[in-house]
Amino acid sequence: MSYDDLVRLKGDESNGFDCFQQTVETCALVICLTNSRAEIWDTYTKEEKDIIASFISSYAHENTVPQNWRLFNMLDLAFLSREGYAIDRDIMRDHTQTILNYYAGDGWYRNGHSFDYYSCWAFNVYTPIWNEWYGYDNEPYIAQRFEDISNELMKTYADLFDKDGFTIMWGRSNIYRNAATSPFDANMLLRSPSADPGLARRISSGALMQFLSRDDFLNDGIPSLGFYGQFSPLVQPYSCAESPLWLGKAFLCLTQPPNDPFWTATENNGSWDKLGSGVKQTALDGPALCFTDHGANGETILRTGKVVKNSGDTHGMWNYSKLCFNSKYPWESSPSEAVEAQQYVLRDLTDGRYEKCNVTLWNGVKNDVLYRRQFFNYELTKETTWMQAINLADFAVPYGIMRADKLRLYKRPVSLTLGSYGFPDNGTEMIQRENGNAKAVILKGHDHTGREKQIAMTVFDGWDEISLIHSRGTNPDSESSIVIYGSLTRKKQYGYEPYILISQVITKESLKDFSDDELFPISSVEYTDAQKMGGYGKVTIHLKNGTDKVIRFEGIEGRLEL
Repeated sequence: MSYDDLVRLKGDESNGFDCFQQTVETCALVICLTNSRAEIWDTYTKEEKDIIASFISSYAHENTVPQNWRLFNMLDLAFLSREGYAIDRDIMRDHTQTILNYYAGDGWYRNGHSFDYYSCWAFNVYTPIWNEWYGYDNEPYIAQRFEDISNELMKTYADLFDKDGFTIMWGRSNIYRNAATSPFDANMLLRSPSADPGLARRISSGALMQFLSRDDFLNDGIPSLGFYGQFSPLVQPYSCAESPLWLGKAFLCLTQPPNDPFWTATENNGSWDKLGSGVKQTALDGPALCFTDHGANGETILRTGKVVKNSGDTHGMWNYSKLCFNSKYPWESSPSEAVEAQQYVLRDLTDGRYEKCNVTLWNGVKNDVLYRRQFFNYELTKETTWMQAINLADFAVPYGIMRADKLRLYKRPVSLTLGSYGFPDNGTEMIQRENGNAKAVILKGHDHTGREKQIAMTVFDGWDEISLIHSRGTNPDSESSIVIYGSLTRKKQYGYEPYILISQVITKESLKDFSDDELFPISSVEYTDAQKMGGYGKVTIHLKNGTDKVIRFEGIEGRLEL
């Protein structure tokens, strides 16, 4: 049915702003017709082509969703134009200028409010195709901008994949999985591509095997509705049985001829080939992304900002509000009302209500420390001083991330928890350690595939206890899981109690013990205030390896970004 047919079927022709899933599917159709031109499109008669073109045109020229969907209309229109059919070029220009103005910098577009892989598997895939079909010949300025943006993405995008080429479970539509590698393929469609073809092929292969190597990837012969196996907490309202097939975008490389550099270049592993046991950090202020490659364990950790979700949108917070997203530890859904993996949970002890962070403001990196702020149950109708919040400061250590966050409370008494990553529980050894005021819990075990896993969480200043919670059905890798968490209570409404909360989570892909210096890397903490509570002034964390990390929250108020 055409667009007009669907509007009549709805019985609400006065609306004029309806959007239909067929707009998405017609875009997939024109890509498939192009890639199978000799086998399908060229076999049709002129009359048959006209019928198909009319169907595509009905969606190409009508209403669409005002975000990445505009790209579907653009490719529909580009296909029609290339095949000799008349199109409204002003509609095309309106869509293209809008897409161009979604650009936020560093190669990333803003999709709706959020930043996620849609910038990559939509904007940075469809714009190179549009350039090839239409832009270079008809809109050279915009085509050049799309090319420049794709090449800008290529400067850092490879470092968002870990040593094995694994992609991170982050943002919506995680069931698209290794489609996150498709911008590499699309970049090579450009007239002046900048992607490293040997690195692109290495990452594409690694991300593919991340999923194909698992026995739980398929369900009844098709990719499961999950990240690894079936995992209902990941599934979104628009997901359906066919949704995982969007991972087919990762196979755009198959359209390249056998002699293309993507197939002929010598493979390399980019930054990982020279990283050793060090850490490489990339901070992008445009999309508010900070990712670190950890040579010691081969993992990539992503920390994000510019996040806004409704206070009741638990699913959105899992996808966007985690403090860290790890390539080897996919995000865990709620193991309990009081504990979340890689999230703070606050409980108001006056009325018993739980609050979670639904808004994350970005401040940026200073001297290797990333500064952000999170609000608990943010509401636009309230002044921010009437909302509980926490200032975040975190930095990379060889095996993970250390946190030195500061409470920003207006109301007490409260309790607070902070969880580690979810740990797959397929028979787990638990070890407890203490060193001065620091307490650590170490978990050793294996994931669903039998791969060795180890995680340790250490709490230092500001925390009362460290504990763990067992859960079922909340981890994408394994049916059973464990989350380590720190906890504290603040009772005095205006008492001068500890403000700075220091903790770390470290991981490795082996059962070899962490050393004492890795579990307890702090030699001392130096505070400005005589009471050593961290209420004001800088806080200096002296590490045993001889480096110092200076945490200074004063002044971030003037540069918090959404």
